[in-house]
Amino acid sequence: MPKDSSQGNSSQKSVLYRMVMPEHVCPFGLKSKDLLERNGYEVEDHWLETREETDAFMARHGVETTPQTWVGDERIGGYDDLRVFFDLDPPEDERSDTSYTPVLAIFAVAALLALGLSWASFGMLFTLRTTEWFVSLSMTLLALQKLQDVESFSTMFLNYDLLARRWVRYGYIYPFLEAGAGILMTAGALLWLAAPVSLVIGAIGAVSVFKAVYIDKRELKCACAGGNSSVPLGFVSLTESLAMFGMGVWMLVKPFL
Repeated sequence: MPKDSSQGNSSQKSVLYRMVMPEHVCPFGLKSKDLLERNGYEVEDHWLETREETDAFMARHGVETTPQTWVGDERIGGYDDLRVFFDLDPPEDERSDTSYTPVLAIFAVAALLALGLSWASFGMLFTLRTTEWFVSLSMTLLALQKLQDVESFSTMFLNYDLLARRWVRYGYIYPFLEAGAGILMTAGALLWLAAPVSLVIGAIGAVSVFKAVYIDKRELKCACAGGNSSVPLGFVSLTESLAMFGMGVWMLVKPFL
């Protein structure tokens, strides 16, 4: 523990060193202070106000980053270490590099938007259009993730998509097809164009995912939420593609029902 810190008897005392400079206030330092206080710790807050002071602190304590937190005589470490200390995250060696969180967040927002549109349009939360909007809005939001970095998306997409492997440009076109189909189906416009696009890309995607995961037994990340996605390729990815396929079929047959 730093020599200039107070030695209280309370187990609820902590010492925090963080960068607070005229042109830079470390966000992880602010997060560390907030996390400690929310867990009932009194924080002895030390500011490192110059680059020289920060470098000297790191050299003195043999650390490479700030902020640094001590609880009692134990150095906890930085913000990530503090989250482990409070059991908010697992230790680094137990963490998975995959997560369904990004795609689940998108589906949740799409569902709420669909419910909102249904309420605004019909005065009811649950209608047939709610389901249609949920699928079309999910497509649009997922496409938005891909369009942020089409190059990275296309690279990840090539790991498993059967058409993209034969025609590389498909990986660059796909996000625009998905976004266009999703927007048109949300609006209920040009369905003669949007429905076949949704059907085709959904079918290709479903076959590609099924082959990669269930036949070839490959462990891959899905490009569905963009090129930097941590979503594992599997059931959720297959469900997404089948939903697009089903939406395309439904939009084509709906006028005849």
